[in-house]
This record gives sequence, C-alpha cells and structure tokens, in this order.
Amino acid sequence: MENDGIMCLKKLFHTSIVVLLFLQCFNPSLSSGFYNVSVDFRAISHRVVTRCIESEREALLAFKQGLVDDYDLLSSWGREEHKQDCCQWLGVHCSNRTNHVTQLHLGWSYLDQAYALQQKGRPQNIYYYLQGKMMSPKLIKLKHLKYLDLSVINCNGRQVPDFIGSLSNLRHLDLSDASFGGRIPTQIGNLTHLQYLDLGYNNFANVEDLNSWMPHLSALTYLDLSGSSLSNVPDWMEAVNKLPKLTNLSLSYCSLPSPLIHSSTLFNKNSSRSLAHVDLSYNQLTSSILLWLSKYNASLGYLNLRYNNFANVENLNSWLPHLSALTYLDLSYTNLSNVPDWLEAVSKLPKLTNLSLSSCSLPSPLIHSSTLFNINSSKSLAHVDLMANQLPFSSSSSIFVWLSKYNASLVYLDLIENQIEGGIPQFFSGLCNLQVLYLSNNILSGQLSWLVQILMSACPDQNSLEYLVLSSNHLSGSIPNLTNFSSLQALYLDDNQLSGTVPESIGHMSRLESINLGMNALEGVVSESHFSNLSKLRILDLSSTSLSLSFSSNWTPPFQLDWIDLSSCMVGPHFPKWLQTQKSYTGLDISNASISDILPSWFWSRLPHPDSRFEFIIDLSNNRIRGTIPNSRFEFPSSSFSQVNLSWNRLEGPVPSFLSTAVSLDLSNNKLSGLISFMCPKTPNKVSRLAFLDLSSNNLQEQLPNCWTRFENLVFLDLSDNALFGKIPTTMGSLPSIQTLKLNKNGFVGELPSSLKNLTTLSVFDVGENNLSGLIPEWLGVGLPNLVTLILRSNHFYGSIPLQLCNMREIQILDFSMNNISGNIPKCINNLTNLAQKGSPSITIMHDYNFSNGGVDYLEEASLIWKGIMSKYKSTLGLVKCIHLSSNQLTGEIPREITDLMGLVSLNLSRNNLTGPITPMIGKLESLQSLDLSRNHIYGGIPTSLFQIYGLGDLDLSNNNLSGKIPMGTQLQPYDSSDFAGNPLLCGIPLQQLCSPEETSPEEQPMFGDQVKENDGLITTGFYLSLALGFVVGFWGVCGSLIFIKSWRYTYYKFLNCVYDWLYVRVALIKRRRLMGKLSCIYRW
Repeated sequence: MENDGIMCLKKLFHTSIVVLLFLQCFNPSLSSGFYNVSVDFRAISHRVVTRCIESEREALLAFKQGLVDDYDLLSSWGREEHKQDCCQWLGVHCSNRTNHVTQLHLGWSYLDQAYALQQKGRPQNIYYYLQGKMMSPKLIKLKHLKYLDLSVINCNGRQVPDFIGSLSNLRHLDLSDASFGGRIPTQIGNLTHLQYLDLGYNNFANVEDLNSWMPHLSALTYLDLSGSSLSNVPDWMEAVNKLPKLTNLSLSYCSLPSPLIHSSTLFNKNSSRSLAHVDLSYNQLTSSILLWLSKYNASLGYLNLRYNNFANVENLNSWLPHLSALTYLDLSYTNLSNVPDWLEAVSKLPKLTNLSLSSCSLPSPLIHSSTLFNINSSKSLAHVDLMANQLPFSSSSSIFVWLSKYNASLVYLDLIENQIEGGIPQFFSGLCNLQVLYLSNNILSGQLSWLVQILMSACPDQNSLEYLVLSSNHLSGSIPNLTNFSSLQALYLDDNQLSGTVPESIGHMSRLESINLGMNALEGVVSESHFSNLSKLRILDLSSTSLSLSFSSNWTPPFQLDWIDLSSCMVGPHFPKWLQTQKSYTGLDISNASISDILPSWFWSRLPHPDSRFEFIIDLSNNRIRGTIPNSRFEFPSSSFSQVNLSWNRLEGPVPSFLSTAVSLDLSNNKLSGLISFMCPKTPNKVSRLAFLDLSSNNLQEQLPNCWTRFENLVFLDLSDNALFGKIPTTMGSLPSIQTLKLNKNGFVGELPSSLKNLTTLSVFDVGENNLSGLIPEWLGVGLPNLVTLILRSNHFYGSIPLQLCNMREIQILDFSMNNISGNIPKCINNLTNLAQKGSPSITIMHDYNFSNGGVDYLEEASLIWKGIMSKYKSTLGLVKCIHLSSNQLTGEIPREITDLMGLVSLNLSRNNLTGPITPMIGKLESLQSLDLSRNHIYGGIPTSLFQIYGLGDLDLSNNNLSGKIPMGTQLQPYDSSDFAGNPLLCGIPLQQLCSPEETSPEEQPMFGDQVKENDGLITTGFYLSLALGFVVGFWGVCGSLIFIKSWRYTYYKFLNCVYDWLYVRVALIKRRRLMGKLSCIYRW
C-alpha cells in the first residue's frame, strides 16, 4: 500500500508538470515557477534534470572562458552536476518550447541588479563587471539567439569579431560602451532581422562606409552609433534614409559633417515615415539639417541638436512651429542672440514638455499677449533649462511672466548663471509641483529664510521639492529650519554669505542624499545629532567654514558616503575614526583640517575598492599628520582616475610601491626617504599609471634608481629640494609623455645624459643648484622644441652657449647664471620669438594631462632671482619673460640683437667680463622691469633711450667703466646711488659726484629707433600753449566764479574772515604764553 501511494504521488506530480508545460506555451511568466518545481523534483526523479542543449552549453562555457569575472557573477555557469542546466544560468534565457538559448543578458544594468542582490545591499560604484579577453567563435552555435546584450564589458580595444554577422536570428544587439576598437564589421549587414542595434560609445576607428552594410538592415527601428567618428562619411544621411522602419536615431559625438541635401534624400520612398527620436548632439552640423528634419513634422517627438555648428540662427519661426509633435527640444549651445522672438516660436509647440536652451546667448524676450494666451501653446511644460544665458531677471521679468503659465506643470527649472538680482521673485511661490530648482551663480541676495518662506508660502502642504541648488549667490543670514521640505534630497547652499550654526533639525530630513554648505561663514559644532536620521546621505561638503566636528570615538554613522569634503574646517586634532565605517567613497578631502595625529594603520587597509570609471580622490594635505605609510596590498583601480595628495605633513619612512598605482601623487614637503621599493617593485615590467608625481622637499638621500622605463605615462615629475646624488639616470630619457621635469636643489653630478633629447614633449626643465658639469648640450635647442623654461643655474657647466639654443622659439625663462660659461652671447638670440612678443596670453603657465576617464590641470611654478632675492613665481609666472646669464665668464659686447626681444621683463648679465658700450637701442625693451648689467667692463655713457622703459623699476649699472653724466629725467631719479656706484667717470644725480655745467655725453640724448632728437621732447611750442591755456582756464575758473556768483563770493569772504580771526587768536595766545613764561622766570630769580 505504501509503495502504491508513492507511485500515485509520482504520477500526480508528472501530470502536474505536463500541465505546467502546456500552460507555459501560452503564458511564459510561469517559467520561473516551473524552474523551482523542476529543481525540487530532482530529489524524486532524475528524468527531468535539464532543459539545456549540450552544444549550446559548451558554446556558452567557451564564451565564459574569454571573460574575466572579478566579481564571480557567472559562478552559476559550469559543468558541475548541479550546474548542468544552462537555462538556469545568470543572464541566460531559453525558449520554453524548444529549450534553445534565445537571450543572453550580460549588460551592465542586468549585472548591476544581480550584484546588488548578491551583496544584499547597495553595491559599490562599479563600472566594469566583466572584462573581455576574447569572444569565442563558438558563440555562433547559438543559432536561435535573438537577444544579445554585452554592453559595458571592457574589451580593451579589441575588434568586434566578424562572426557576429552569423547570428542571423538576432533581433536585438547591444555592444555599447564595451571599449571595442578597430572597425565596425560590415558582416553586421547580414543580420537582416535586426530591429535594435546599439554600437554607441566604443573606440572604433574612423568609419568610412555605412552604405555597404547599413541599408541591408531593413527591419531596424533603433540605431545608435554615438561616439563613432563619422567625419569621413558625408553620405551618412543617405544611409540612414534607406532604413524604412527607423524610429530612433542617435548619432551624438560622431563629428558628423553637415550633409548635402538632395531631392532624392528628401523624397526617398523607402525612407522612414515615422522617425520619432533624433539625437544629433555634439556634432558639426549646420542649419541645413533642419530641411531634412522638416520631413517628420507629424512624427518627431524628441529632437536633440545640442552643441552643433549652427551659426547665427535668425528665424526659428520659419521651421520650429511646424514640428507639432515635439515633446522634447534641446538647442543648447546654439547662438540665438539674433532671435528676439525665440519665446514666440517655442510657444507654438502644443505638445512640448521638455525645453533646453542653455548657453544660447538668449536675448531678453518681448512678451505679447498673443504669446501668453496662444491657444496652440503647450499646457504641460514640465522641464525648462535656460542655464548660462546671462538673461537679466527681475521680479517682473518677462520670463517669469511666461513661466507663470506653467505653475501647475513645471517640475524642473534651471536658471543657473543668469542675472537674477535681489530677493527671489514672488513667482516661485506658485510652483506647487516643482521638484528641481537650480538658481546657482546668480546675484540673489537677502536672507535665506525669506527665500525659503516664499518657496513654502503658496503650497505649505505640498512639499514636492527634491533638489534645491542656491550655490554662488549673495544670500545671508542663518540656515532656517528646512524640515517642511520633507521630500528634499539635495541641498546646495555653498559659496554664499551664510552665518550662524547648522540647525540640528537638518538631521531629521531623512531623504537627504547631498548636503553642501561649504564656503560660508558658518560656525559652531556639528555633532552626531546633525546626522541622526540621514541614512541615505551620499555627499557631504562642509569645506571652508569655521565649523568644528565633534563625534564620539565609537560613533557609527547611519550613512555610507560617496563624497566627503571637510577641508579647511576643524576636524582634528585626532584623525577621524568614523572613516573606518565608510566603504564606498570615491572622494575624501580632509586637507587643512587641523589634524595633528599619527596616520592610523587601518586607513590604507580600509580604503574602498571603487571600480569607478571616474575620479577617486584622497587629500590629506596641509595637516600635521605623522608616522609612516605602510606598504599595502591595496591597488588603485585601473579604471578610475586616482589622485592622492599627502603633501605638507610630517610623514616619514620609505615611499611604498602601491602608491605608484595612482594617477596623481603629491607627497611633497614631508620627511620621506627611500625610493627603491616605489621605483623598482618586484614586478618591474608592470607599467605605472602615474602621470603626476611630486616628491619635492623631502629627505631623499640616495642615488636616483634607474627604473624609469615603467613610467611611460608620467607628465609631471618634481624631485627638487632633496639630497639625491650621483648621475641622472639614463632611463629618464624613456619618459615619452613628460612635460615638466624638476631635479633642482639636489647633488647630481656629471653631464646631462644624451638620452634626455628624446623628451620631445618637455616644456619645463629645471636642473638648477646641483653639481652638474660639462658643456651645455646642443640637443637642448634641437631635440626639445617645446621648451618654455630652461634653468641650469648654479652648476659647473662650461664652454660657450651653443648656437643651436637659438632654435628654442617657445622659450620664456632662460637661466644659466652661476656657471663657468664663456665666450660671446650669440647674436642669433633674437630668434627666441616668444621673448620677442610683448605680453602673454595668460598670467599663469598651465599644463594639463587627460586620460579617457579624467584629467588634472596644474599651474607651473619656477624659482628665480629677482632683485637679489630668490622668489617663487606661480600665479604670475606667465608674465615672467627673462634671460639670466649672470656670474659666468662671458666676454665681448652685449649684442644689439638682444634689443629685439621686446617681451623681456628681466635681463641679468651681471658679474661677467662683458665690454663695449650699452647699445643705444636698449630703449626698445619696453617691457623691461629689471635690468642688471653690474660688475662687467662696460664703458661709455648711459643711453637716454632708457627713458622709453617706463616700467623699469630695478636697475643696476654699478661697477663698470661708464662715464659722463647720468641722464636727467623722472625715470632714472628714484634709483639709489649704489645702482651707479663703481663707475669713476660717472657723475650726476643720484651720485654725490656732480657734473660741471658743460659736461655732457653724446649718449645723453634720447634715441627712438634710429631717430635722434636734439631736445628732450618736453619744452616745446605745445608746452607753452598748454601752459598759457591752463593759466587762463585756472584763473577764470576761480576768479570768474567769485566775480559773477554772488553766493560764492560771500561764502569765500566769510571763509577768509574766519581764517583771519582764527590766525589772529592763535598768534595772540602764543605771544601771551611766551610773555607769561618770561615773567615766571623773573619771579623765580
């Protein structure tokens, strides 16, 4: 009986399975339930083990072998007994009828959801879940595959395999943002059933022919080639027009040329009639594209033409109102300055919901009643972006009048970087459904509490606001209670004039994700209660305030932050222990935070491991942090742009090797020592991603390791102000990207290695203040064409200045002072064309380095001797143009050609053996601010052409053989006598040795160019005429007024009487005091 019962149960179970299979043919949603039943049934019967077809399983496993799965997301894929059913594998979908694999979902969004479930919480910022080593050709065995999504798999520049065209059943193919390179295979044209194709944002080489494959995709409705270079495809529109069913077209960032529109293009009978979504943003299109778009008046609902090459668009009304189906319009970065009726054209779009006209130079519109009450205008405008137009707003602005039509529908409003002045207009009180409000970078003033009151006044019970951005205005007062904004997710009040304390009530705004209160005059204590309910907080910025953070040592925050900026506020003196709990941040800035503590050992071991494609920043600079940096197994993610700044602290010990995995590393101004493990790790062939490395002002006392070949990405290297010795390593010539190389203030010896001539990108080269010797290399002027700064100061270089250095046309700072250089100054010095140009395009010298996922700009600085003092120049370095050749053994005359360098700001040729006269053409150096020719053997007179150098503030001609009279004039008189001392035959002010009346010098006369004038240009006929005119005007201006204006005359005489009376009384009092003094003396006697 018992066996009969079991058999009945089995038969009943088999029957139910058959029923379920039958039902699934009509309702596929039952498949998940079927899977669970089949898995449970394995314990009873082995006849229903798998639905997977073996050949397809093997194809999938071969495909998996070509992937790197760092997060073990494909752990369900395998040959083990319990993994036999590939239809149960992550991302794999099979047909319920045939059991063939029909869909493969390995795109980022699908994997991100799976990872979130796997982690049972919020995942980290991961950009690539899978890496693609190769795509197995066995994939073609999936002959029934209809859906393939491999988006955001890092394929590292590999080409899309040609066999992709053999998956003839595909309907959906998504290979977007997968780092594919090479060409787009034309075999894709074989996928005639394809309806969805997304190849956007890869690294394909220049595409030259679309017509060879694209027209074959006659079933295509969705096409995205964004990010592909189509600059060499002038007929791209012709290819697109051959897709009869196309509804969605995205070709942004394609460098599209403006197409030639033919009648065949416009009226092609096979072209689509229902194009609804067009994104052609960030291209080079002109307004001719509008003619083609006019074909789709009835169907086009989405149009994005942002950032194209439209010259002055003058007539929107001629084409825009005809696109009557438009719901989304983006013309941002189109010059509409000559379209005063832009608002009228926009108002004629009856279905418009989203409008973006940022950075369009919009003129202030004229609002007519027809515009406000146009019956055909949209009634549901929800998204308005007018950012960066510098529109003049006031409380009664016509823009606000127009926007008031949409009080009920407006959800998003961006007015960043306009000219909204004064208090917030009353118009904002009616926006009951507003969710996002951007008003930063305006001129809003007044109390923040007033603004909040206006936003709340009309809709106190309907708090829909989620984003409130008021950065960079002039708002004042304290931060009010904002808890009535119960939906608020982002609060940006930074860069205003707010004062007072941060209210604890902010801790009750449980939906807040971003708080930025930086750059205000806030003060007081921020404690745990300020964050009590902020479990969703992701961004916290309290930088540049006077706030003091006070948390208990065992505090565990309720949040996990992505971005932490507490710079320039009181975090210390102890290192914040609560950072141990933060596991997912991509930015930490606690610089200048008054931390005086040992860097805890847990800091590096607890660093998050973000797989972000964007920036990862750690900044602990400008504190008093002590201790060593332990060598950690941590590596900065290769997919992120990692920046580490530990400068201006008191860190000691060797530099650990793991820091070389960052992209930017600043360890300057510490006490670090030891570079071997950092420079030459155990895996020397591994290329470092370092682009910026600053180790200046440390205690590095060693020979520089010869391991520079692995630093091929290095752009900036500063090892200055250490105690490095020995020769400069030859492998330093293997830095192909280097722009700035600073080795000054060390103890390097020997010659400059010739391998440095390979540094063709070098812009700044400073080896000053070392013990280098040898001839100045000729290759400096031949192999380094981009040199802007060359400093060889204070070494032991000898020999003459090579003529090849005259080829340095970009040079701006040339400092060879304090060496043993001899010979003449080359006459070809006037070939330094940058020094011949007056002024500078920028007051700074800025360099930048860019990667695919980020970049950093840095300001160049240089140490120069100015007025005898070593000074650092950074914020004004771009204005400094100088030649310093002082303290050498130069001979001969100062070449006349040097006066062609009219951009020179500083010229120092002192302490040499130069002879001859000062060239009379010296006055051509009109930009000169400092001139030092002292301690040479220069003879003759001082040219009066120095009068032309009006900015000359520092002049030293002492200890030469100059003679004659020092030229008279306002320009030379402020100088000290020491500036002319040591010239026995020189006379005149400011020297004590005066000249005889008849003593003159032929060079005393002013010279302009080649013209010599016989007078000083001051006492002329015009001078006498001006003197007479000034006397007449001045005399009648005063006396005439007193004669003809009676009230002035009475006031004047009254004033004179008052002065006379006052003087009379004062004189009488003084006489009386003197008399009383004499009488007291007689009395005492």
